[in-house]
Amino acid sequence: MVQAEPAAGSAGNGFTTILFLLLLFGVVYFLMIRPQQKRRREALQMQSALGPGDRIVTIGGLHGTVVSIVDDVATLEISPGVTVQFARQAISRILPREDAAAETEAADEAALVEEPVDDTITDTRKKD
Repeated sequence: MVQAEPAAGSAGNGFTTILFLLLLFGVVYFLMIRPQQKRRREALQMQSALGPGDRIVTIGGLHGTVVSIVDDVATLEISPGVTVQFARQAISRILPREDAAAETEAADEAALVEEPVDDTITDTRKKD
């Protein structure tokens, strides 16, 4: 009886499969896992830097001002005299302070001041 010999390329085939899987894992790590970890780290830093007086936006889109923070609970004033409590993790971003926004707006207005324009009309037609 004749036995079939294994193909010579089968050892290389297993190596390329493992190499492909490692390459695939590397691509997934750098395109999905690493950026998500970076965003999460930035969110934790922002949430730990919260303090009374900060204007914020929650993940639900509610705008308010931080009144106090106790452990993981932030008390927000959403309207004069109306306060609500949110988990610190429910705060998505901190808005710039109004005084900084006013300075930026003043600088933008100064940049929009127009220079005088020369309105003289020059005749550029050919004269025959």
